[in-house]
Amino acid sequence: MTSAPSPATAARAAALLGWTPTSWRPVVGGYTPAARFVAARGAERAFVKIATTPLTASFLRREAFVYERLTGPFMPRFITWQDDVESPILITEDLSEARWPPPWDAASVEGVAAQIETLHASRAPLRSFADVHRHGNGGWASVAADPAPFLGLGLVSREWLVQVLPPLIEAEAACLLDGASVCHFDLRSDNICLTSGGVRFVDWPAACLGNPQLDLGGLLPSLCFEGGPRPDDLLPNAPQVAAWVCGYFAARAGLPIIPDAPFVRRVQREQLTTALPWAARALKLGDL
Repeated sequence: MTSAPSPATAARAAALLGWTPTSWRPVVGGYTPAARFVAARGAERAFVKIATTPLTASFLRREAFVYERLTGPFMPRFITWQDDVESPILITEDLSEARWPPPWDAASVEGVAAQIETLHASRAPLRSFADVHRHGNGGWASVAADPAPFLGLGLVSREWLVQVLPPLIEAEAACLLDGASVCHFDLRSDNICLTSGGVRFVDWPAACLGNPQLDLGGLLPSLCFEGGPRPDDLLPNAPQVAAWVCGYFAARAGLPIIPDAPFVRRVQREQLTTALPWAARALKLGDL
């Protein structure tokens, strides 16, 4: 991680901001190698994200697409962005003074759940789930085709998996993906902060129109892993969502590390440890 962007990139950011930062503070976090900085001059602050690879450039373009079409109390203030063949720049409000959970308490969980409802009730001309996530499927059916990576995690026996795959695949296939609700589809604690003005969600490249229950369901395994409530407590009677969310992690957590996102597999394994019991309870599959 560099302590400041290159002079050429810093000059681009200054031109976009309309003022020249006197300091650049690297921001630690995220699961991709995009460069992140807080640019400052006196009391002025801004969060600057800079693509460093083709994958992060694609993500930044998708995120800018969302920021240009969606506004609400659930997202940072959008300042501007600039496309570039190699290194697009996205600039938003600096939220580094906010509280970033965990830990979770009842009030923060309530606040996040309420803000998710506000997000889902908003309107914006975003792309559909099928368009944005056309390559994001392949859950339990993929595990059935090649169970070795999943079984290599050591979470269940081969005998248990053989027994439960048919109902898991059936429930997953019945899960509604598309919908008319504005959804974030990458809700985790590292993308959620608590400010004096309310809850904010960051990192929007996966946002689209889809099933709001599935959007909420995607958050719940990580919330539970970090000491929050069980997924069933916030989303009861949702076996199809539980199967789909769990299948997403089950098909990926045991795969090789992604070079552009080296920490993603670890996070997927963590979420699988709470998503799997959720799916087992929701579909009444018995003990793991």
